[in-house]
Amino acid sequence: MTRPSEITRERILRAAERLFAERGYDATSVRTIVAKARVNQAAINYHFAGKEGLYREVLRAAFRGLTEQQLAHAEETKALSREDALGEFIRRQLQPLTARDDISRYMRIFNWETARPSAVFRKLLREETAPFMGLAVDLVRRFMPEADQRTLMVAAIWLVGQCSVFVRNREQLAELPDAISLAEPAVDELAALVSRWALGGLARPR
Repeated sequence: MTRPSEITRERILRAAERLFAERGYDATSVRTIVAKARVNQAAINYHFAGKEGLYREVLRAAFRGLTEQQLAHAEETKALSREDALGEFIRRQLQPLTARDDISRYMRIFNWETARPSAVFRKLLREETAPFMGLAVDLVRRFMPEADQRTLMVAAIWLVGQCSVFVRNREQLAELPDAISLAEPAVDELAALVSRWALGGLARPR
């Protein structure tokens, strides 16, 4: 049975997630969160030790929501050929294009952080991205076995960037005159295109 304190904690998280997505961290007050969650400020202090702790938990959920599929399938991806592993990695990276609700809010929160990065985000970035970036580095190492660690990290960041530019800007891209469809078949086609271009870059002899 779910305890009342757990229900309260979840209600605070959901309200905060929506508000941070709409307004960003700086423009979201504790008072606004309290009103939306229908709790008192003491509940936020009790569960999260204040606004910063609450935002940290929202960001942690966002990081994990966007990377959990990749990490959950890491072992089976390693068993694929490097070309198929690359295709799967990119397809999963682009999957949020078809998602709604939570994923949409996570992306809006990250867009706020792109414009106005917070100290909370910068600190959590180091903690939460390590497993995912390790996966990306392992993947590009299969194409560049002689490369040093710095080069592998640069290549991993480049690879992730090929997908994140679409995911982070999906709302704006959908409004362009030649809008990119966010339906699953179109996203699969986009994943195939990005995979082919990325493969051309990573597999080219050096």
